[in-house]
Formats: sequence, structure tokens, C-alpha cells
Amino acid sequence: MLAINANTRCFVCIESQDFRKGIDGISAIVRQKIAHDPMSGALYLFRNGSGTSIKVLFYDGSAYWLCLRRLSSGRLKWWPQHQDQNNLSLVTSLTAREIQVILWNGDPSRAQFAPEWKKVG
Repeated sequence: MLAINANTRCFVCIESQDFRKGIDGISAIVRQKIAHDPMSGALYLFRNGSGTSIKVLFYDGSAYWLCLRRLSSGRLKWWPQHQDQNNLSLVTSLTAREIQVILWNGDPSRAQFAPEWKKVG
């Protein structure tokens, strides 16, 4: 089962990708363009050019997960952009709860999250 928890490292590819690619093609993007190991246990999120679909690549230790979520209508409301024109990084890191909001076509910058950690005692 695919589980996204607070300890899951999550990366979002800023540029749109060709969704004709399967597991091998998407993991090649992670290796070659992002320079990460797709088998590291991190979750990678991609979007298509029209902004109507999201693909998730995740390796759980024994097998790859490649999940597709296509909106029935409209486009994604939010996707990360390049913050600095001098740093055109292909990927950005987000928290697991921000990824959950994106998967449900929300805007994590407008979500009102509780603090991630509360002091006990």
C-alpha cells in the first residue's frame, strides 16, 4: 500500500513531463535530470503539460509505485514555480501534507495547517 506520512521525503518536478513514459522513463528523469536515486524511498510528483494530470513515482523497498491522477474537469489550481530566475532547479521539496493538498487539487500556500510538531509536556 502506498502511504505518505510525515517522514516521507517528497519532491515535486517543477517542469511538466511527457506522460507517455512509464516507470523506466520517469525513473530515468529522476536519475538523469534531478540527479536523485529513485530507489531511495522518496516520493516524486510530476505533472503533464496541460496541467490536468499528476503522476507519482515511489519505491517502497520491494517494488515501484507509479500512480496517475487525472482531473475529471479543469486544471491543477497550484503547482510550484521557479522562485529565483538564477536558480532554475528542476525539483523542489515539499512536506507530505503539502503533497496531500496538491493531490486533491488544492493550493498548499493557502492551506491553514496546524504546526507540524507540538511540544509535549
